[in-house]
Amino acid sequence: MTTGESIPSGARFRVGGVDLTVVNDGEFAMDAGATFGIVPRLLWEREAPPMDVRYRIPLGLNCLLLRSRGKTILIETGIGGKPGDRDTATPAEQGTLLTSLAALDVAPEDIDIVVNTHLHADHCGWNTSASAEGALAPTFPNATYVINGAEWEAATHPNERTRATYLARNLDPIADRLTLVEGEHAITDEVIFVPAPGHSAGHSAVAIRSGQDEALYLGDLAQHRVQLERTAWVSAFDLMPLVSMDTKRRLMDEAIDRGSLIVFCHGDYPGAGRMTRTPQGFRKWVVEPPIGQGNEPHDHGAGPHTHA
Repeated sequence: MTTGESIPSGARFRVGGVDLTVVNDGEFAMDAGATFGIVPRLLWEREAPPMDVRYRIPLGLNCLLLRSRGKTILIETGIGGKPGDRDTATPAEQGTLLTSLAALDVAPEDIDIVVNTHLHADHCGWNTSASAEGALAPTFPNATYVINGAEWEAATHPNERTRATYLARNLDPIADRLTLVEGEHAITDEVIFVPAPGHSAGHSAVAIRSGQDEALYLGDLAQHRVQLERTAWVSAFDLMPLVSMDTKRRLMDEAIDRGSLIVFCHGDYPGAGRMTRTPQGFRKWVVEPPIGQGNEPHDHGAGPHTHA
């Protein structure tokens, strides 16, 4: 994991008339073998970053901030800052999602909508915060939280396998401010919640569409870019691996056809690229450089602006 320095944050991209900013909650360490599932180490070790002494690799915590139709929207909330949240993540002193937002002059009160692709602990940790006395409350007090209804049901009734990552401390304080959805759901006419099952039954992606352009935020469809290139490479954390493969194949084929910008949570910061196809017909990830680093001035509370 990155140590002794501040986390990078604020990489900007543009999709049609919508500006997207990748806001970073740091990195966290995940068991390398579990990340690559049944793929033999001889194969994944060529692609993965170096492991630490506990056989873990660093994974990104890339969240996405945008403004659409007068709404400031935050997609994913990282691993959090409550006691226990950062035990396997970069320390808060190096920066978190909240410091990344503050660098853009965006306060928690400015967020209108939080979107969770799913509710595993490394994707929704900043949904809630703890006071010095330990009292839990929503981090974004004015926000509605958009979540797939089946995912909420699974998260609030975990089983033996899922209870280690569906944590009540990330969920209970937001129970009275939910928008639970089924299927495809328009958050605005530019921001669409899209079913992407496989990692969990209720896992979703988010499409941002403006003009002829599209971006896809993939949540946990992959933890490493090679898993986007290779259909059969799925992690041990995918509850429905065959469904995950079908979802990945479909979304990547669509992204190639549309030339979509892709952002995924666990990629090397900022986790942005485009999927292309080689002359031999194989999928190939190409990194997309940002158009800015987030240090341009913004109106307080406005976040990135849409020009559409």
